[in-house]
Amino acid sequence: MSEQAPITIKGNLAKRIQEELGQNVYLCYQCVKCTSGCPVAEYFDWQPNQIMRALQLGQEDIAFESKTPWLCASCQTCATRCPQNLNITAIMEFLTREAVGRGFEPVVPEVNHFNKAFLREVRLWGRAYEPGLIAEMMMQGPKSLLGDLDIYIAMLKKRRVGFFPHPARRPSARKIKPIPGASKAVAYYPGCSLEATASVYDISAKAVCEAIGLALVEPHGWICCGSSAAHRANPEAALRLPMENLALIEQSGFQEVTMPCAACFNRHKAAQYEIRHHEGRKAAVDEALGYSYQDTVHVSTLIDAIMEHIGPERVAERVVNPLNNLRVVCYYGCLLTRPPEVTQADHPENPTNMDQLVAALGADVRDWSYKTTCCGAAHALTRPDIVLQLSQDLILHAREAGAEAIAVACPLCHMNLDARQIQMQFEEPLPILYFTQLIALAFGLPKKVTALHKNLSDPHPLLKRKEIIYS
Repeated sequence: MSEQAPITIKGNLAKRIQEELGQNVYLCYQCVKCTSGCPVAEYFDWQPNQIMRALQLGQEDIAFESKTPWLCASCQTCATRCPQNLNITAIMEFLTREAVGRGFEPVVPEVNHFNKAFLREVRLWGRAYEPGLIAEMMMQGPKSLLGDLDIYIAMLKKRRVGFFPHPARRPSARKIKPIPGASKAVAYYPGCSLEATASVYDISAKAVCEAIGLALVEPHGWICCGSSAAHRANPEAALRLPMENLALIEQSGFQEVTMPCAACFNRHKAAQYEIRHHEGRKAAVDEALGYSYQDTVHVSTLIDAIMEHIGPERVAERVVNPLNNLRVVCYYGCLLTRPPEVTQADHPENPTNMDQLVAALGADVRDWSYKTTCCGAAHALTRPDIVLQLSQDLILHAREAGAEAIAVACPLCHMNLDARQIQMQFEEPLPILYFTQLIALAFGLPKKVTALHKNLSDPHPLLKRKEIIYS
């Protein structure tokens, strides 16, 4: 019997991960929680736990030639559930960067195209410009996006497309003046989507906060947070872009900023976590910004800001048009609560703050097990087939829970669940409403504020049957 050649473990790649991320891949003991909880595992060639084993053994060919890092949805489920506290999402993002840096062809090229296009738009305008991004992606690979032509046409008809960019210079490139009264107000960072496809969220959020006495002030000249593209392709930009905004907000005199977009909230919280826990990062970003950030700004979700400053009891007192008998499930998505060490969420797998607010409106809020399950938003322009399947599954599970509508708090989640029902061809759509639309409706605010006519999954038939609206 011939002797087998000894297995040689090559630790070069593991060492690079340790140096750049502070993640020790040898802590993984193959519990498989990352794989069992991954919403896109069925699309992978190698499962996340197998990639981790390949890194431990130094099998670089598997790590760099696998689809898995490129198809990771960045939902943070694996990072939240790992018993060894390994940030597997960050490791997957590292592998895509490292593969490109070493000359490997991207296994899923459309993801690489998206990262480049997104960051190019941000460099050009200071903010993400959705029509420009879609046009650039269409030039790179028109076949996949042509399948979404029905959605684009519907968005145009609803006037939910921002035709012109909103340029913004980097805050660090100009002098920031304190805003009078900022210390008594909450800064409002809408994010790029709320200037375009999610303008309904922006309008209803500001109107609701004004109605309940929560003073919001939008700082002039904020820029894009970098979203998932920066985290994948450019770690320096992933830190600098959010810190530009936090420095702007701090210098303007605010002590808190609220962010309606889940991705924006998560990226700014991640930047704060990084400067607090990684040696040298704060000094580097201070030098880049030309400002010594004092870390005095509290970053909150819009849900938390309303809960903390107003509370469900006072919200209930303002209700004049209760949402009686309307069965709703609340969908938080993945980035409002994960990972908890970054978001500081008390219950990352079962949040209830949106449930409490919607219940205060008189709605029948149903519990369900999919509150934080990913809708695949990171692949909206790269793998729409994945997004369609994940979104359809969520809607089917909501129906199984008895829901007649889904309340959301993220523009990306809303886009996927609302717009993609055009392609799901249900007999009757399930209305997808921003939680601020529901509050505005219960407060009896004007129709232009609730903006129900701009939803693609038309909520009017349901709301008329429930006698919540009459015309």
